[in-house]
Amino acid sequence: MNLTILRVVFLFACGGAIVAIVSPDSWSDENPMPEVLQQHAFLSSFLMMLITQSFVVLDLLIRKKQIEVISAVYFGLLVGVLLAFILIQGVNLIFPQDSGIKTCVVLISTLVFPYICISLLLQTKHDFRFVIPYVEFSRELKGPRPLVVDSSSLIDGRIADVIDTNVIVSQLIVPEFVILEIQDVADSNDKVRRTRGRRGLEVLDRLQNNPLADVTVREDKPDDSNLKVDQRIVALAKDIGGIVLTNDYNLNKVASVQGILVINLNDVANSLKPRYVPGERLRIKILKEGESSGQGVGYLDDGTMVVCEQANQMVGELVDVVVTSVLQSSAGRMIFGKLP
Repeated sequence: MNLTILRVVFLFACGGAIVAIVSPDSWSDENPMPEVLQQHAFLSSFLMMLITQSFVVLDLLIRKKQIEVISAVYFGLLVGVLLAFILIQGVNLIFPQDSGIKTCVVLISTLVFPYICISLLLQTKHDFRFVIPYVEFSRELKGPRPLVVDSSSLIDGRIADVIDTNVIVSQLIVPEFVILEIQDVADSNDKVRRTRGRRGLEVLDRLQNNPLADVTVREDKPDDSNLKVDQRIVALAKDIGGIVLTNDYNLNKVASVQGILVINLNDVANSLKPRYVPGERLRIKILKEGESSGQGVGYLDDGTMVVCEQANQMVGELVDVVVTSVLQSSAGRMIFGKLP
């Protein structure tokens, strides 16, 4: 709504300003109206309005904007112009009179210094907060801590459903090397791996198009390119003060050992499953025999495995099971029971 109001106000402001420019009353004898405006008032007004509104169209087309890039360009341009101005003042002392050398120095410095400063800040934009310590543009240090997403959580796909519930409001950081890892899986010769990789890319696209998700693709740093993917994820989370989002058991342990907070999707899913206590009754369908003698195995609607004693002869039947114990782990939950 705020953006719509801004664009409408900008449209009327541009229209009013252009009408004032092409109006003869806005000019005087000391400052006469340009001849092109006198002869082509309508065409000039149309072209000026087209130019001003083209920036609105460009704003609408570029939806994913990064404040760190905008701030790097802005401050790079500001510092570059300042350095060029200082150099020009020094040149004025050396060459008080106008000369070709002075003109060349002024022109080159005005072009080169802004470019160097913008290029430097764009290449170091992840450390931009150290360049200007009293200005904070990034959400990495404010509000909810960002979540560093790994490939297993994207391939799993449940993260997209969790985002739809409004439970997660943190920024999702997807490193470029994670996307490359998923692309390698999607290009695999193995059909199963190829399907998993494509699902990961589809989940990432779904997250990027979800208005409830704040997804940022993080560029790789050249100094950690020799590390393994898990190590790079942990290093990135440590660098930005984020939390690792995964369902990979090994990454979970590696990050925990180094003091990085981890959200394991399997633990989240298990914590939301209904709780069962010994003595409670369940009704399940026995689907197969268990590994031990006399056991029958069934599943709840959420996928929880139920192992029932003395039910190996009841495959395909609906039976009542009395819960005797529950085994909980990061890999999932198993319920053990017996016939009434």
